[in-house]
Order: sequence, then structure tokens, then C-alpha cells
Amino acid sequence: MGKKGGNNKQNSKKTTSTRKKLNLNQNFIMLLGVILFSVLLIILSKSIFKGGFLPDKYNGNMKYYNAVVTEVLNEDLTKDPYLEDVEVGFQKVLVKISAKPYSGSTHEIENPISRLYNLKVKEGTKVIVGVIEKNDTTQMTLYSYDRSNMLYLLIAIFVLSVVAIAGVKGIKSLVALFFTLICCVYLMVPLMLRGVNPILAGILMSVLSITVTLVLVSGFNKKTLTAILGTVFGVIISGIVAYIFGSLTTLSGLNMSEAESLMYIAEDTGLKIRGIMFTGILVATLGAVMDISMSIASSLFEIHSVNNKISFNELFKSSMNIGKDTIGTMTNTLILAFAGGSLSILILVFSANMPFNKMINLDLLGIEIIQGLAGSIGVVLAVPITAFIGCYLCKNEIKLKK
Repeated sequence: MGKKGGNNKQNSKKTTSTRKKLNLNQNFIMLLGVILFSVLLIILSKSIFKGGFLPDKYNGNMKYYNAVVTEVLNEDLTKDPYLEDVEVGFQKVLVKISAKPYSGSTHEIENPISRLYNLKVKEGTKVIVGVIEKNDTTQMTLYSYDRSNMLYLLIAIFVLSVVAIAGVKGIKSLVALFFTLICCVYLMVPLMLRGVNPILAGILMSVLSITVTLVLVSGFNKKTLTAILGTVFGVIISGIVAYIFGSLTTLSGLNMSEAESLMYIAEDTGLKIRGIMFTGILVATLGAVMDISMSIASSLFEIHSVNNKISFNELFKSSMNIGKDTIGTMTNTLILAFAGGSLSILILVFSANMPFNKMINLDLLGIEIIQGLAGSIGVVLAVPITAFIGCYLCKNEIKLKK
């Protein structure tokens, strides 16, 4: 009996060890597959849109170099009487450029400082220098602060935090995030520049991102399939609602604050400006809808695993009860995200003291309301859709892992 008990324990340990190795190998293969797919998208993006970068009409082919301020030769600054911690005036500085072909050379640059162009520097400040070369003359200006190192540090802190707390799942989440960014930049944007309808490009990007992210994080099973379908339907509903009410209120990409710059890009590409606003809503709601769909799917399948005799109606009712608790916080999150991104617009509208009928019909305010509410409708409707799909998959024989 003792030997049999010992053998059973050893077999159990071996089985557990084998499963861990198998899971590790599967995780590695999936992560490698997503990374290779991302590289493939980057390569293919050049064949989707061959135009390359547009000519720099506004900046006169200015080139940018890293530099450091070695000395402030002269300055005349005064405090702005209305803005806190703002000084305006003039500086004359000496900078040392670290990039070729000017590496190691020092140059004297005049630096006018205004409210909008408030680039005040001191000795040791890292900056980006803009250089224009014309007819054997070189004109240099201080373009901006060099913030790259601090941004890289913040990214490193974020990555280390996710990996330290979430482990392997954290690594999966980071790779999924990387893939989503690649899809946005190297798939959706090139398709739009080629002339593909922005909404179709956004839907394609969303479906790819949703599928890869959820399969990578949770594997391919009934729970993941439920979350994928719930998210896709929720995101598409957001886009449809935004498109319908955008058309009814005659709001489109032409009403956006960046429309003028987009028109300039459209002159040299196939970009269709109408529809960009609705594509933005698809992308903006993607995370929130994915979150709530996965929460409903996870809860639903956990309930079914505890009591697989539960009826369809009871399981659906339980899923909806869980969904109702998350709807309030999710819609709040989405509305606040849009409001936070448009805080300057809200301040301008509130401080203008304009009549209500003028305020409610402002293009900018209408766009923000449609964006926030269309996204929230997608989040809300994703709950019953995900719950229904999950209940159907639970109670019907479909050959997928739970």
C-alpha cells in the first residue's frame, strides 16, 4: 500500500510537471506567433500604401537633431501677469548637437518665448533642434524639449509592473497590446490612406485585435469565443449608432478640429475623411467592450462549471445580474475618458456664457456627445449579447474546451 501511495504521488508530480512544460511551450509558441504576425503586418503595410511620407510643405523640410544647452548667453524674461508660472521674453543660448552631421559642434540660437511657444531652457537642458538648410545657409531653432528618455523610462516602469504582478499573463497582455498598436499603425492607417472606407478599416483592425488579444490571454475555448463575439457585436453597434446619429445631425470627420490637416493629407492620398470620426469611436470603445464581454463570459462559465444542471434561463438571468453591476462603472469610465480627452473644449464651452440653443448645436460638443453615448450604448448592449451567446454555447454541444 505504501509503495502504491508513493508511486501515485510521483506520477501525480510527473503529470503536473508535464502539464506545466506543455503550457509553457504553448504560451511560447503563441507569443512567438503573434510577434511574427506583427512583423508580417509591418512588412505588408508598405505594399498596402506605397506613398511613403508626405512632403513637408509647412516646415520647409526641416530636420531635427538631439542637442543639449551648454550655456545661456543672454535672456530677458518677465512673468506673465495672467498665467501662473509662465514667463515670456527672449533667450540667446549656445547648444551642442550630438547627432551627425553636426555631432560635437556648438551653435548660437535665438529663442523667443511666448505664451504658446514657451520653451524656456537653462544650462544642461536637453532639446531638439530644428535645422533648415537653404542656399548654403543654415537656420536653427529650438523645436522642443527632448522628452524621449523620460518616456522610455515610463514605458519600462509600465512593462516591469505588469510582468512583476501578472507574470506570464502580463507578458501575454503586453504582446497583445503591442499587436493592437501594430494593427492600428501598420494596418488600419495604411488602408485608410489607400482609400479604403475608414469604418471598414476600423472593423477589420478591431476584429483582428479582439481575436488575437482574447485567444492569447485565455486560449481558444468557449469562453474566449463568447467574449470575442460579444466584443465584436458591441463595437460594431457603437459604430452603427455613431454613424446613424452622425448622419442625422450632419456631423462627420469634416467637423473635427483636425479636419484641415486631414484635408491636406487627402490631397496626396486616397484618404476619405468622412467616417474617420466613427472609426475613432470603434477604436476608443474597443477596450471597454472587450473588458465587459470577458467579465461576463468568465462569470458565466464559472457559474456553469459549478452547477452544470442550471437551466438556460437561470444562467442568462445570473449573467445579466452580473452585467448590471458592471454597466454603471463601465459607461461611467467611457464617458469620463471622452470628457477627460476633451477637457479643454468643456472649459471653453462653459466659460463662453453662450445661449443654450447655440451651445447644444456646436459641432465640437455634438461630436463629443455622440462619441461618448455611442460607445456607452455598445458597452450596454454587449452585456445581453455576450450573456446570450455564452448561455447558448454552454447548453449546446459544440466541440470546444470550456
